[in-house]
Amino acid sequence: MTCIVGLVNNGSVHIGGDSAASSGHSLTIRADRKVFRKQDFIFGFTTSFRMGQLLAHSFEPPERHAKTDVFAFMVTEFVNALRRCLQDGGFAQRHNEAERGGTFLVGYAGRLFKITSDYQVGESVDDLDACGCGEEIALGALFASRNSPPHERLTIALKAAERFSTGVRGPFHFETLEPTE
Repeated sequence: MTCIVGLVNNGSVHIGGDSAASSGHSLTIRADRKVFRKQDFIFGFTTSFRMGQLLAHSFEPPERHAKTDVFAFMVTEFVNALRRCLQDGGFAQRHNEAERGGTFLVGYAGRLFKITSDYQVGESVDDLDACGCGEEIALGALFASRNSPPHERLTIALKAAERFSTGVRGPFHFETLEPTE
């Protein structure tokens, strides 16, 4: 299920996502959104609506101290708080002694990060990323539309994923995190 797309443009972070929930050959268009804002962060999730519900309604992102590097903050304090939230909410699972969460994009401090199920924090040098079953299609569309405005690029990517992936459906939802300075 899902296509979540994000990009950074002139210090703003933009994330868009679809509304599909799929399981096998079944598809439901959900009313609850996969893309949302929380404090100084914007999120777009895949993997599980339960994980997204915890991110939206239970997760309390920690505050970053001004002298702490943004990437270091995401890898340590942010992920540690995320793990506690997912554990407390009954979502984190253990497989072969390794803890697993889920995958989502998060915009913070003018940057776009991809958190994967092993809690790895990734940041693309291309200032764009995607996740979900429509990921590859969306990445190609984002790359090909690099001269278009941000919202248009996200829409093009989501429409391409909807057209060529069985697990992606509108309506599409968007959030923008403007620069803080």
